[in-house]
Amino acid sequence: MNQDLQQKWNRLISKFSKNENLNQQLWTEIESHYSKDNRAYHNLNHLRCIFQEMDHHQSDIQNPDLLQFSIWYHDIIYNAMRKDNELKSAEKAKEVLTQLGLEQSDIKQCYQQIMLTKTHQLTEEHSLDEKFLIDFDLEVLSRDWEDYKVYTQQVRKEYWMYPKLLYNKGRKAALESFLDREQIYYTNPYREKEQKARDNIKREMEDLLG
Repeated sequence: MNQDLQQKWNRLISKFSKNENLNQQLWTEIESHYSKDNRAYHNLNHLRCIFQEMDHHQSDIQNPDLLQFSIWYHDIIYNAMRKDNELKSAEKAKEVLTQLGLEQSDIKQCYQQIMLTKTHQLTEEHSLDEKFLIDFDLEVLSRDWEDYKVYTQQVRKEYWMYPKLLYNKGRKAALESFLDREQIYYTNPYREKEQKARDNIKREMEDLLG
């Protein structure tokens, strides 16, 4: 079922490691984390969607190998009740890339890219790869309404432990933070989707209040 993702992982990891046992071990770890029962949205399909977005913009990516590592590990640690998922994920990526012998500058860059997915807020000074990573991760916000609605249902499942009133309050605050931003997307191809994302967010907020 996940053969497409495993093949993508193998193509990447083979550039950095000839140790097939290690490469398989790292894949098994990724697959195991992203397949946990608590992940209705932040799962392997989420990775698959991000990589599909990356494939569409491959020619614009400055360091595709490093960006792939950031994508693979950006949600590897995920617990809806914790606030340090991005930090733990970045630390895991740092551990793996150190083991693979990547340059310290690349390890630091990957760490920083993953940490940016905590707030999804950038400045003009951030690199194009960082901007694409954020836009890939938030692409779901600009989908057709029916697909967007499936996304909201999946997120709700991940926060099953919170009663409706408490969940709606927290979700509304998160959505408002997106609307309050000057921009949701940071690259030209995704800025064209900005209004669609805002319309979806407003519609979800109306549903939460209903």
